[in-house]
Amino acid sequence: MRLGTAALALTLLATAGCSRIRDHKGYIVDSTLVDTVQPGIDNKDSVAKTLGRPSFSGQFDKGAESWYYIGRDTRQLAFSSPRPVAQTTLAVRFDAAGNVVQVDRTGLEKVVAVRPNGDKTPTLGRDRGFFAELFGNIGRVGGMGPMTGGGTADNPQ
Repeated sequence: MRLGTAALALTLLATAGCSRIRDHKGYIVDSTLVDTVQPGIDNKDSVAKTLGRPSFSGQFDKGAESWYYIGRDTRQLAFSSPRPVAQTTLAVRFDAAGNVVQVDRTGLEKVVAVRPNGDKTPTLGRDRGFFAELFGNIGRVGGMGPMTGGGTADNPQ
């Protein structure tokens, strides 16, 4: 009996480590509230009262401002990296007077996976090896010649 209980507990423990993890980060979108925000009718104050504070606001808008509300659902299996399964980006754009001009809603179709290029960043310039870096300045130190006063830069006469 004890052996069966221990085996069952061990099996439950092993399968619990391989379970799917669901997570939500960011703004919780309520479609009813989002649909009430209308261009030409609402302003910054009414949007703030209806939707709350934005996730962030646009920094590069000229003469106007944009508020962004972002929420993302992810899933993860055991120790793997989380992957997005749903995302909502709500962009509310205002004119210079603070009135709503446009409300855009996008989803997961705008998400882009960025893959780094290996473990080395390519740069322009010379590709010097270890010894070239180590011994490359031999003969160049102090090679400026005498200063106008007859000495060197670190020992003027």
